[in-house]
Amino acid sequence: MQKAAFSIINYQFDKVSIDLNNHNSKDLSLSFDTSGIYFNENQNFELRFVVKVAQNTDENPFAEISCKGTFKFENIDSFDNIPEFFYRNSIAILFPYVRAYLSLVTTQANVPGIILPTLNLSNLESELKKNTTQI
Repeated sequence: MQKAAFSIINYQFDKVSIDLNNHNSKDLSLSFDTSGIYFNENQNFELRFVVKVAQNTDENPFAEISCKGTFKFENIDSFDNIPEFFYRNSIAILFPYVRAYLSLVTTQANVPGIILPTLNLSNLESELKKNTTQI
């Protein structure tokens, strides 16, 4: 069996909401939502990755960023052949873009920048796999 090869071909921040009036602490609570769509027609995979940032877990987020990344498989011919490692690695590829975007936007707003830590997001792998459909 060949090794699966994939690459990111595009990413886009399609929904961004930041309300700095609700941000007054350096302590941050992060939550993540992931979902995916595998397109049988062209062997592309669209990952939707949403990051929510709040003061604590009980509050509404003061920042919510939705990023859509499109990945192209080189030698995968069906949804069932997507390797397990893809789910973990696709999130790891997209997260630095989200992290940098939030830092850039908040720094440009002339407030102390919100800098998310580097994180091991491998625990999101099973959620992404469960929330992936094919069309």
